[in-house]
Amino acid sequence: MTKADLVEKVTATIARTAGPMISKKDCARVVDAFLEAVKDALAAQHNIEIRGFGTFKIRNRKTRMARNPRTGDPVEVAARPVPVFKPSKELRAVVAENDRAHAGHVDTLSTQ
Repeated sequence: MTKADLVEKVTATIARTAGPMISKKDCARVVDAFLEAVKDALAAQHNIEIRGFGTFKIRNRKTRMARNPRTGDPVEVAARPVPVFKPSKELRAVVAENDRAHAGHVDTLSTQ
């Protein structure tokens, strides 16, 4: 799903639940503003917790040794902060349920 697909889905959901109160252009601004707020918070080393969805955090990776794939020489990779996402229990349950439903659908198709 691309950002444009996300904007389309959010606009359709709002139109379905509250009527055509927001244009696709305005919805795109809201999505952009949300993503920008997430980026800014992570850049400032802040965690973002969205209940029922998950948590965005900054995790500090340690210095490690790697190999240059071209020459095979060992190379030291410096310590650095990386963004990580930890899904909530609710999100994991929804994904697992969807996977079970999809797996059941595949099984019925393969037995026909």
